[in-house]
Amino acid sequence: MNRPLSPLWPLDLWMAWWSAWGAEPYVAPLRDSGQARALSHLHATAFARPWDAHEFERMLCERATEAHALWRNGAIQGFVLSRKVADEAEILTLVLSPSVRGGGLSHRLLRDHLAHLGQAGVRSVHLEVDEGNVPALKLYARHGFERVGERTGYYARKDGSRATAITMKAFVA
Repeated sequence: MNRPLSPLWPLDLWMAWWSAWGAEPYVAPLRDSGQARALSHLHATAFARPWDAHEFERMLCERATEAHALWRNGAIQGFVLSRKVADEAEILTLVLSPSVRGGGLSHRLLRDHLAHLGQAGVRSVHLEVDEGNVPALKLYARHGFERVGERTGYYARKDGSRATAITMKAFVA
């Protein structure tokens, strides 16, 4: 679909180039299975049972997978993966690099991902989160997710104990 150029299109083009060059973090669709090793490495910084590169390769090749990366200075600083079925999606994972956690970038990543899902026809999004992951619970609540259930003993912790998963749901506009 061709859309008319904005009167500010040179500025828009320049801003897109500047963001892509690395001055500011930006969110972009992620389809390159060649990034699987980087995703696996980043995932391992946040989860007791990280996914390996092969799992990420497979997911990125699936048509139902929606993926977005947060880029900064030419490197992936975070990502979110969802699986879409009809008008529903499930967020499978969302990870930020330890070096950028706490700076508000998770809001940008999740906001842009949810907007993309909405544009793709998704009306509701589900997820599971460790009951002890307070920052993630606050992030999801801020974006309209509400608790709908729990799965006792669902997540393995690094110390070998088990954590309850809180299941959440949000509607996408």
